[in-house]
Amino acid sequence: MAAIRPCGDDERAAILEIVNDAAQAYRPVIPEDRWREPYLSAAELDEEIAAGVEFWGFSGDDGRLLGVMGLQPVRDVRLIRHAYVAPDSQRRGIGGALLRELAGAADGPLLVGTWAAATWAIRFYERHGFELVPPRRAAELLRAYWTIPERQIETSVVLIGRETAASSGR
Repeated sequence: MAAIRPCGDDERAAILEIVNDAAQAYRPVIPEDRWREPYLSAAELDEEIAAGVEFWGFSGDDGRLLGVMGLQPVRDVRLIRHAYVAPDSQRRGIGGALLRELAGAADGPLLVGTWAAATWAIRFYERHGFELVPPRRAAELLRAYWTIPERQIETSVVLIGRETAASSGR
């Protein structure tokens, strides 16, 4: 039976495979100076987990991991991090199911960052109750809550959960 659950330490290889395979869709829109191969290395995954990213997975009927999404508490907000679905399992509601589960578990404002040119990713989050933050505010949020280079800040957007935006008067 399909299930959403925290990923186990023994699933790091599966997490990397899903992230790196699915990230290929972003290759044409990520600035050339920000793309790397692999997109997420094992050492970077370890660093993300050490920094508090808790990975959740959607497993299929056979128990195989089909999608992953991270939730990271950073001070007074929760960040959605590394949201990817295996390419052969996309467009089946897996990403939306993971996002609903993590949004329901988040105790605080929920933010997600993505590449500005990844219009399909932005539309996905908007369909699931997020709204784009104005560019100046997005840059402030990226500097405050993410640890990324300035070049990535220049080419990224932030979306905020609509419930969060409504309660904060944004």
